[in-house]
Amino acid sequence: MTHQAPSVKARSWGAALRRRGLRLLVAFLPMLLALLHASGAWRMPVLDRLDQIIYDIRLRATMPRTLDERVVIVDIDERSLEEVGHWPWGRDKLAQLTQELLERQQAAVLGFDVVFSEPDGSSGLRHLQHLAQGALRDAPGYGQALQKLAPELDFDQRFAEVLRGQSVVLGYYFTSDRDGGARGQLPQPVVTRQQLMGQALRATAWNGHGSNIPSLAQAAPVAGFFNAMSDDDGVVRSLPLLAQYQGQYYESLALAVFRTLLGLPEVRPSFAAGGTQEWAAVQGIELHQDGRSQLIPTDDRLAVLVPYRGPGGQRGGSFSYVSASDVLRGKLPAAQLRDKVVLVGSTAPGLQDLRATPVGGAYPGVEAHANLVARFLDGQGPVQPDYALGFDLAQIAIAGLLLGLLLPWMGAGLALALSISVFAALVGLNLWLFLSHSLVFPLATVLVMVLLAFALNMSYGYFVESRTKRGLAHLFGTYVPPELVDEMVREPERYSMQAAMRELTVMFCDIRGFTTLSERMEPVQLQALLNTLFSRLTHVIRQQRGTIDKYMGDCVMAFWGAPVTAPDHAHLAVQAALDMVQAVHAVNTEHQAQGLPAIGVGVGLNTGPMCVGDMGSDVRRSYTVIGDAVNLGSRLEGLCKAYGVEIVASESTRAQAPGFVWLELDRVCVKGKEQAVAIYHPLGAVGQVEGERLQALEHWHRWLAAFRAQQWPVCDELWPSVQSNPAGAKLLDFYAQRLQERRVLPYDPDWDGATHFDTK
Repeated sequence: MTHQAPSVKARSWGAALRRRGLRLLVAFLPMLLALLHASGAWRMPVLDRLDQIIYDIRLRATMPRTLDERVVIVDIDERSLEEVGHWPWGRDKLAQLTQELLERQQAAVLGFDVVFSEPDGSSGLRHLQHLAQGALRDAPGYGQALQKLAPELDFDQRFAEVLRGQSVVLGYYFTSDRDGGARGQLPQPVVTRQQLMGQALRATAWNGHGSNIPSLAQAAPVAGFFNAMSDDDGVVRSLPLLAQYQGQYYESLALAVFRTLLGLPEVRPSFAAGGTQEWAAVQGIELHQDGRSQLIPTDDRLAVLVPYRGPGGQRGGSFSYVSASDVLRGKLPAAQLRDKVVLVGSTAPGLQDLRATPVGGAYPGVEAHANLVARFLDGQGPVQPDYALGFDLAQIAIAGLLLGLLLPWMGAGLALALSISVFAALVGLNLWLFLSHSLVFPLATVLVMVLLAFALNMSYGYFVESRTKRGLAHLFGTYVPPELVDEMVREPERYSMQAAMRELTVMFCDIRGFTTLSERMEPVQLQALLNTLFSRLTHVIRQQRGTIDKYMGDCVMAFWGAPVTAPDHAHLAVQAALDMVQAVHAVNTEHQAQGLPAIGVGVGLNTGPMCVGDMGSDVRRSYTVIGDAVNLGSRLEGLCKAYGVEIVASESTRAQAPGFVWLELDRVCVKGKEQAVAIYHPLGAVGQVEGERLQALEHWHRWLAAFRAQQWPVCDELWPSVQSNPAGAKLLDFYAQRLQERRVLPYDPDWDGATHFDTK
C-alpha cells in the first residue's frame, strides 16, 4: 500500500492537469502578452498610454502644492507687455532688468528662458551709421557726434556689459529639421566626444540650433537649452539634461542654472556596472567638484521626470511670480530676491511658452524649469531607473505565474479575491516605491495582465466549463435534488459517471393496494393518482438529499450517498422512509373523503457496498446502483407484508442511524442469502418515542430474547405484556404461529431463531 499511494496520487494529479490543460494555457496567455509588450517584442501603444495616465494620476495625487521660496519667476506677463511694450524688448530694458535683479535684488543666479538670436536694432544706431556713410557723410560734426552717442545706442553691447562676469545663464534651443540651420553661438559642450572614449550616450540628438548672438554668448558663456521632451500624447513629463549636437553634449537650462549656483562643477555621465566599452547603460550624470561628486539619476535618454509641485501659473502656489514691469520700475523692495534663483520667462499666451503637462493643459514652460531646479536643490525627485525594464518583467512573471497556476483551480469567489489581492499588492508596492524612494516603475502592463487573466479565467469557466456543468445538471437533474445538483455544478471535476464501489443506503418503496385501485379507476384517473403519489414521495426523497434511481410500476427505487457524498446517508434514508409513510397516510385521508379505498406502502432499507455509476447499453443508460446489498434491500421491502410493518431495515442501516428508536423484527434468511441478517423497524426519532411505547418496546425485546432462547414458559408469561407491541397485531400473529410450531419441537441448541424465506 505504501508503494501504491504515490502512484495513485500522481495519476490523480495527472488527470486533473489533463482536464485543466486548456484552462491553464488560457490563464498563462495574458502573461505571455504582457512579457512581449514589456520586452519590446510587441509594443501595444494603449498600454504605454495607460502607463502615462497612471503616472499622471499618481503625480497629481502626491503633489505637495506648497510654495518653494528658493526659486522666483520674473514673468513677462500681459501686464508687462502693456506697460513696457510688445516683445521683443530693447536690450537696454533687459540690461536694466538684469542689473536690477543682480545688483539691487541680489539674486544668486539669473536664468533666461528666452533666446537673443538677433541683434537689437530698436535704438536706430544702424540707420544712423548708414547715414554717416551715405547722405550725411559730409555733414559737419555728424560723425563725431555719432561716435560719442554710439555706446549709448548700442543696446546689445550695453546688455553684454551688464552680463559679463555675472551669475547669468542664457537660454537657447535646438532644432531638428531637414536643413539643420544654425543661428547664433553655442556655449561650450559639457561632455565631449573625447571624454566618452568611444562610449555612446542615448541622449536626444539634434541637427540645428537657435542660440544667442556672439556678443551676448561671449559675455555670458554659460547657457542651457530649454527644449522640452513631449511624449506621444503631447504632454511634457520629463526634460532632457543633456542633448547631442554634432557628437558633443550640451546641458539644459535647469542644469546650467544649478551648476552655476554650485560654482560650475564638471559634468560626467555615470554608467551602470556591467556595460561594455562601446555601450553601457547610463544611470545618471555626476557633478564633480573639489573631490566630491553629486549624482543626478536620469533615465536611459539622460532625461529626468519633472516633479511638478502644483497646477502652475501665478495662482498655482508653487513659485513666486514677479511681474517684469514691476522689476523694471523698481517697485520691489531692495534685496527681496537675495540669494534666490531667478528665472526670466513668460506666461503671456502670445509668446507661446505654454505647454501641456500632467498637471495642466497650459503650463508655463519657465515653471517646468523651475521645478527641475527645485529638484536639484532637494537632491531627489522621481526617477525611472535603468533597471525599470527588469523590474517590470519580474513583476509580470511573478504575478503571471501566481495567477496562471492558481486561477484555473478556483471558483469565482476565490478567483476574485486572489485577483483583487494581487492587484492591490502591485499598486501598493508601486506607490510605496514612488513615495518612499521616488522610483517610478511601469504599472499598467501588469495590472492589465491581472484583469485580463481574471476575465479570461471567468469567461472560460462561463463559456466552456458551463457547458460541462449544464450537461451535468441536465444529467442528474431528474435524479438528484436541485441543491445537490448545485453542489455538483460548483465542482464538476469531483463527480463522474464512471462506476465505482461506495457504501450507500438503498431504498425500495412499493405501493400496496394499487391493484384494487386500478380496478375501480379509469386509466386517466389512475395516471393522475400515480403522478400525485409519486410526486409526493419524490419530494420527500429529494428533501432528504436522496437520488431517484427509477420508477418501476408502482415501486420507487432511490439511494443515498451518491453522486454527492453524504456521511449520514443511512440517517437520511430512514428519515425519508418515515416521511414517506406519513405522506401515504395523508393521501389515504384524501381518498377517504373521495370514497376510495386506502393504499399502503412497504419500504425496504439496506446499507452496504454498492457499485454506482452510469450503466446500460448503447441505446439506453441510467445512473443506478447494483450489487448484493441492493438485492437485499429489495428482499427486505418484500418482508413488510409478512411482519405487518411499513418499513423494514437491515442491521447495517440501524447501526449507521443511531438517531432513531428501533424495534427488532427478526433474523431472516432471504432468497439468495445463506447467512441470516437481523431486520428492524424504525418507530421514530430519538426523543419522539416516549412513555408507554418505549415500555412496550422493552417488553417486546425481552419476549423476543426468550423466544430465541426457546424459553417457552417465559414466552407464555410475557405474552400478555407484548399485546401493545408498537409494530401492530400482524407481527404478534406471525410470532404466535411460529411459537406454536416451535414449542412442540425438542430443544435445538443450534437454532438461531432465524426465519427462512424462499420467495421475495
